[in-house]
Amino acid sequence: MKIIRLREGKDRSLLRRHPWVFEGSIAKGKADAGETVRVEAADGRFLCWASFSPESLIRVRAWSFDEQERIDAAFFERRIAAAIALRARMPIDSDAVRLIHGEADGLPGLIVDRYGDTLSAQFLSAGTERWKQTIADQLLAQTGLTRLYERSDANVRTLEGLATVTGWLRGEGPTEIVISENTWKLSLDVAEGHKTGYYLDQRDNRRKFAEAVRQYGCQSVLNCFSYTGGFSVAALAGGASEVISVDSSGPALERATAHVALNGFDPARHTALDADVNHTLRDLLKQGRRFDAIVLDPPKFAPTAAHAERAARAYKDINRLGLMLLNPGGLLFTFSCSGGVGPELFHKIVAGAGIDAGADGLILDRVGATPDHPQTIYFPEGEYLKGLLILKR
Repeated sequence: MKIIRLREGKDRSLLRRHPWVFEGSIAKGKADAGETVRVEAADGRFLCWASFSPESLIRVRAWSFDEQERIDAAFFERRIAAAIALRARMPIDSDAVRLIHGEADGLPGLIVDRYGDTLSAQFLSAGTERWKQTIADQLLAQTGLTRLYERSDANVRTLEGLATVTGWLRGEGPTEIVISENTWKLSLDVAEGHKTGYYLDQRDNRRKFAEAVRQYGCQSVLNCFSYTGGFSVAALAGGASEVISVDSSGPALERATAHVALNGFDPARHTALDADVNHTLRDLLKQGRRFDAIVLDPPKFAPTAAHAERAARAYKDINRLGLMLLNPGGLLFTFSCSGGVGPELFHKIVAGAGIDAGADGLILDRVGATPDHPQTIYFPEGEYLKGLLILKR
């Protein structure tokens, strides 16, 4: 077994059970991509078993902190079984669920979603890439499914020195899938959709939005960065009479329109607008338009804390415009999925937007990702999605 020895004082994060070791913390030792290594403190004390990534700034990702544990096929069988068993205990009103959520499930660099009878997986680290075939076999064995589509096309793969890989890893067939979620149906393509095919992390928030639209009698709704219209369907399910979906992707908007029909809603109640959100918000303001509810669910503006300042300006601008476009008593459901922007900073950004807009609001709810996208107390970086449901005064 190859040994990675850390520099003096660089063992603190592993002692806190944080699973990452950066390149600069290593004193000596190397291994092949994805190879299991023994990580030791400067004095030789055992710290963890981990996978080694010679191309990544995150040089080591911990598999286990138990010196007696062995990283073999049985290890992955146990970890996958535990993750699946955890989801079985969660109140998930859908046949689409995240089964494996990377570090939170003790499998750094592995993302697996289930969409009905199909699994979609991302192998994002050198360690999971090395164990890919074992992991694939266990996923199918423990779910009883036969189809597994690989979506290892995220940018983080390049940081690991890994090439993009997509396609059927096990089984074959159509990539178009219809899932049930809450009281409605949604479609996706595991070969083309964002992430592994869809944003399952917003499942509960879409339900909350439908409930809020109904509770507060919202009739006109603007869904910005709408993607395939999950929040638009939720608004219609909540009783909205007019919903506008704004996105810069024509294919995504086509699917949003199809979702309206799939759920039996009057197509006249929905408008798909292929446009830049920032320009659209300004144009609507000039036109004197106002809405009873607005959703702001933008892409990741700040992938790391180093990008937070620039991202803060972008978040503040769209929230300022959103608050100005809301009717008094209207709802703003605003989100950030940037890991570099924490909940406290996001609140401050939205507060600044309210000051600039001359609008105050009551925070009805603070939300995050669905429980099948868990975060652990040892790994704060796992908290990425945060949202505020605000009632404008």
